Amino acid sequence: MRKSYRVKKEQDFQTVFEAGHSVANRNFVVYQLEKPGQKHFRVGLSVGKKVGNAVMRNQVKRYIRQSLLELKPELPQTVDFLVIARRGANQLTMAETKQNLMHVLKLAKLLKEEADSASE
Repeated sequence: MRKSYRVKKEQDFQTVFEAGHSVANRNFVVYQLEKPGQKHFRVGLSVGKKVGNAVMRNQVKRYIRQSLLELKPELPQTVDFLVIARRGANQLTMAETKQNLMHVLKLAKLLKEEADSASE
């Protein structure tokens, strides 16, 4: 995913944390903030040290990025959101990561219901 699709600055992260609202499932928490007039969505990833060592954390981030890349057409363009991985996320395979991410994005109303039937 290109850099223009990422929330990188600490101030942007804090804005989404403070002004946005969150939804969670067992493995991920998603904070979202509506940004009207934005060309495309931006996503920030956070994988804490409780998830595992650096190798595990980077693997979880790669899985999340790849899942979001595959879901990109179904995601709304006028939103910033943060994906925070919880402790169990390092036990998931790529397919399980995508399923869990789709679940939490549907709970956050960022992903349309038709998206799961299209990917199966």
